[in-house]
Amino acid sequence: MPSPEAMIAAVHAYVDGFERGDADALAALFADDATVEDPVGTPPRRGREEIGAFYALSVATGAKLELLGEPRCAGDYVAFPFAVKLEWQGRRQVIEVIDTFRFDAAGKITEMRAFFGPANLKTA
Repeated sequence: MPSPEAMIAAVHAYVDGFERGDADALAALFADDATVEDPVGTPPRRGREEIGAFYALSVATGAKLELLGEPRCAGDYVAFPFAVKLEWQGRRQVIEVIDTFRFDAAGKITEMRAFFGPANLKTA
C-alpha cells in the first residue's frame, strides 16, 4: 500500500494534469486494469485505453480543477473535494465533486469514483 504522502502526491499530479491539459499524464496515474466511474452510477470505463480516451475528452473541454480542501487518506484510499471549472454549453460552469482513488501496492490508481449530481452543477 502506498504511503499517505504518495497518495496525496497522486491527487496533486491529477490536478496538475488537468491544468496542463495532459490526458496522457492523467492516464499514466492508473493501473492497466483500473476502472473510472465518473460520475458514480454510470458504466465504468475499464483499462488504460478507455481511461485515456475519457481523459482526452475531459481535457479537451478546457476543464481545470481546484482543490476545495485537504485530501483524506484511509487505508489504500484517498478522497478529495474539488471544483471542476469549465465552459459548457456557452456558459461558465462549476461542478463541485468528491473523488475517491484506490491504489495498488505500486502506487497506481486501481479505482476512481466521482461523486456529484445535478445539485452540484452551478453557473459561474
